[in-house]
Amino acid sequence: MEEQPGLSDQYRTASPWPVFVALGLVLSEIGVFIGLFPVAVFGLILFGGSIAGILTESGYVSRPWPTLVGVGVVLALIAVGLTVVYVPTGALAIANIGEGPVFTRLVAVASAGVVMVAMGGVGSVMEQSTV
Repeated sequence: MEEQPGLSDQYRTASPWPVFVALGLVLSEIGVFIGLFPVAVFGLILFGGSIAGILTESGYVSRPWPTLVGVGVVLALIAVGLTVVYVPTGALAIANIGEGPVFTRLVAVASAGVVMVAMGGVGSVMEQSTV
């Protein structure tokens, strides 16, 4: 009889991704709500990358890059949509760009989305190229 039924050497017993998902979510919340631009961008990138990693590890996707691009596109679209809804039209004029805490927080979310799309695209190209 086996000492630990249901476990084998084939499967790992623990995954590191949930810790990174939680850390990315916490950092992104702190960065967005307090208004710390670099913390918000880093937290969102960590969160999106962790989602791509956990889906790849669990076998739902074969490569993490398309998932990373998808999460980045979703973040960028959410930021653009919220900008249209919540930022007054006059604030988007050239003289007023960057004013107001809502706009800078939305720029942080959009920046994280753009960086994730770039990371996914570069990762996909690098994976397909032979060195």
